[in-house]
Amino acid sequence: MGVYKYKCFFTVLFVLIQHILCAQQAVFPQQTDRWTIQHDGSITWNIKDSRLPHADHIEMSGEKVSLWVSYRIDTPGVAKIIRTVVFPTFRMLPDDTRSNIAYTFQDDELPRIYIDNNLLKISSTENSTGSGMMVRVKNITQHGIMNILAQLGNQVIINRSFFPSVDKPLAIEKFEFTNGSSKPVTVSVEHLKREVTTDTIRSKSSPHTVIMETLNDGHRVLEPGKSTTFYICYLATDHPEIPVSIDPITEENARIRRLAEIQSPLQLKTPDSILNTAFAFAKIRATESIFKTKGGYMHSPGGLTYYAAIWANDQAEYISPFFAFSGDRLGILSAMNCYRLFARYMNPEYDPLPSSIVAEGDTVWKGAGDRGDQAMIAYGASRYALAYGNADSAKKLWPLINWCLEYSRRHVDKDGVVESNSDELEGRFPSGKANLSTNCLYYDALISAAYLSKQLQLPMDISNKYEQQAKMLKGNIEKYFSANVAGFETYRYYETNNVLRAWICMPLAMGIYDRSAGTIDALFSPQLWTADGLATQAGEPTFWDRSTLYALRGVLQAGATERALTFLEYYSRRRLLGEHVPYPVEAYPEGNQRQLSAESGLYCRIFTEGLFGMRPTGFKSFDCTPRLPKEWDHMALNNIHSFGSVFDLKISREKDGKILIRILKGSDKHSYKLKAGETAHIKL
Repeated sequence: MGVYKYKCFFTVLFVLIQHILCAQQAVFPQQTDRWTIQHDGSITWNIKDSRLPHADHIEMSGEKVSLWVSYRIDTPGVAKIIRTVVFPTFRMLPDDTRSNIAYTFQDDELPRIYIDNNLLKISSTENSTGSGMMVRVKNITQHGIMNILAQLGNQVIINRSFFPSVDKPLAIEKFEFTNGSSKPVTVSVEHLKREVTTDTIRSKSSPHTVIMETLNDGHRVLEPGKSTTFYICYLATDHPEIPVSIDPITEENARIRRLAEIQSPLQLKTPDSILNTAFAFAKIRATESIFKTKGGYMHSPGGLTYYAAIWANDQAEYISPFFAFSGDRLGILSAMNCYRLFARYMNPEYDPLPSSIVAEGDTVWKGAGDRGDQAMIAYGASRYALAYGNADSAKKLWPLINWCLEYSRRHVDKDGVVESNSDELEGRFPSGKANLSTNCLYYDALISAAYLSKQLQLPMDISNKYEQQAKMLKGNIEKYFSANVAGFETYRYYETNNVLRAWICMPLAMGIYDRSAGTIDALFSPQLWTADGLATQAGEPTFWDRSTLYALRGVLQAGATERALTFLEYYSRRRLLGEHVPYPVEAYPEGNQRQLSAESGLYCRIFTEGLFGMRPTGFKSFDCTPRLPKEWDHMALNNIHSFGSVFDLKISREKDGKILIRILKGSDKHSYKLKAGETAHIKL
């Protein structure tokens, strides 16, 4: 009996220890902000020698160009800038994902600048002769236009700006000189024009010419307090013999107007200024990366690699459902075009659709086989159609949604789960013959399709069929994927998986909460949560922001508001004000944290679908399950353009502890009062 008692004691002790370990929450590393939020919504880094050197990069995009600025500030406060200008619609052969042209320009390629006949050294690595006068950077500001403020002693203030053209294959670098002394100062800028033309044989359509040229250069005298400006333009053309007329002031104003157009709709208002600002910045990156191609408007990831092309995950699944809320005219055009392009590849044999349509729509990429692409497309298209709230658009999307769902049904195996060759990570990590992500996307797509078929007034047996398939699939997901992994009652990612994976968050994001407690504990445990969000797999250094963004949304949807907010605030602060700013990123080490644009759309969806709990149910209806944090008494999403309407969604806490939802639509006002965690069924 004594031995038996000891065994029981140690068994209980072991279980308790396991429980404590499982409940552990990741400890956040200390964050020291490099950047600060300004009153106008921008962020600024005031240079301090104690935190130098420091390097970072940012991408900015227009309809015909993308500008990648890599910058480094060395210990003396001197900048080194590398500009890479991408022209998405100027293509080379053979046709593939990366066949656009791009050119990089270093500081030592710029025209020489003289102040009072002394050579100006704007870079720590310039190869110009002579000692020169070194320029030290005072601060850098980001807000859709990058500004670098520098000073030459107490004499001249130099403000440099970088921005893409809104609608031309053109990027502009602006130099503004201000005389801060009490004496006249002479500024002299050399005229420069350089051209490079691509190889005729390899050029698609015709040779492409890239031009670097100065505007408003020359010699002038600045009286005290006066300013002068010159520009360096980086442009592409197929007709270099025709002079290009560029008005840089008009281009800058157009960029400012485009940024305002992006920022005006869908404004987040909470007591947390970091979340508000990170949301506003994410809208910029999510929306600016839309390129006008011969195949129509295409939202593309960017990152010096992915342009004038669409993917089933980034565009169909991640970003297009966000555009249904954003109110952006180009976003709507790009979403409809995305689904239209994929629909071209539907076929009666039900062969899989391509994972990506590239080169302005001229060719495709199928390198990873079926990644669950049909589930991605059906999920995104059905959610988009409901939230956008336009019956004509939905009718155009329905055949694609129906085809993708039928494809998935045909790949349901004997265990009742849908198989795919891989997932969106394309074999970087194992995914088995059936993975959790593809099945959860298919499940949510079935639910949305059931709602959508009713809105389109299709026969009831269609919606009934999808509802029944969703119910069966949910049960099969629980049977097939439920498991104790590393001590957590959560999900295995595929049949033989025994290591925690980031994508166990997918059931939460798709409204499956049966194992939410164990899954949330696993996501926020030291095994998965790292300094940069979720590790793709426990014990591995690789992270992809997309899984972190889905997880934060899913945990909010599951009702663990306070825990989710702690991690959301940490993540947002790191991405907005830390060492690599100001947007969510793709991955590391792959891509070195490129600021791919669709991830910013996923960040915004943390709020629309997670914090505010908006789930589309019809063209003019949605379920709203707000998750108002205990420390907040209000939050709002203003100027929402969705469900065929423009409205404000305001959430507040009443004195009795209940949650008040107010819908303000012009002069119409509707309110709903409910207990925390309850759902309001809203009809506009």
